[in-house]
Amino acid sequence: MRLRKSLDAKRKQRIIRRTRIRKRISGTAEKPRLTVYKGATGLFAQAIDDSTSKTMLGLATYSKEVKGKTKGSNVKSAVILGELLAVKCAEKGIKEVVFDKGPYKYHGVIKEFADAVRKGGVKF
Repeated sequence: MRLRKSLDAKRKQRIIRRTRIRKRISGTAEKPRLTVYKGATGLFAQAIDDSTSKTMLGLATYSKEVKGKTKGSNVKSAVILGELLAVKCAEKGIKEVVFDKGPYKYHGVIKEFADAVRKGGVKF
């Protein structure tokens, strides 16, 4: 009988996946890294300039612009957050980003978030 992986093993695998992806991508002032984090209570997204280690833009599902429209980290929240992030990127003059999905698979919430940002006019 095969036992489930321990929680520590799952965390280690997640860190390995995240590190493998981060080795290959980095953001600049012209083309920042758009990273997304999927927590138990909400979604978090940031546009980061890795050359200066500065966050250019950050939003979460509990931000005051999004708070009343969404709840939790579901697909509906991802779409609303992605659309608002695209608007904020346009205000800051960000037209292209490098998408950092982190340790997550590109489906479900992460895919809908990325599609909403693309639909808002930001190129990946």
